[in-house]
Amino acid sequence: MPKANINLTETMKKLRAITAWFDAEKEIDVEKGLEKVKEGAELIKASRERLKELENEFEEVKKKLGEDA
Repeated sequence: MPKANINLTETMKKLRAITAWFDAEKEIDVEKGLEKVKEGAELIKASRERLKELENEFEEVKKKLGEDA
């Protein structure tokens, strides 16, 4: 999943859907559960990377504002 295309809102929706799937299952299929866990892990990893990018962008804006003052 390319970082630049990460939409954090959509990612959170997908993670909630995975959580809901686990909550709804009375008997969890181990293989399907593992697929869901892997998908969730990838979404979390991509989200962390995107959040770090956004944090860096905010820091750049903050520095520019400080220079203009």
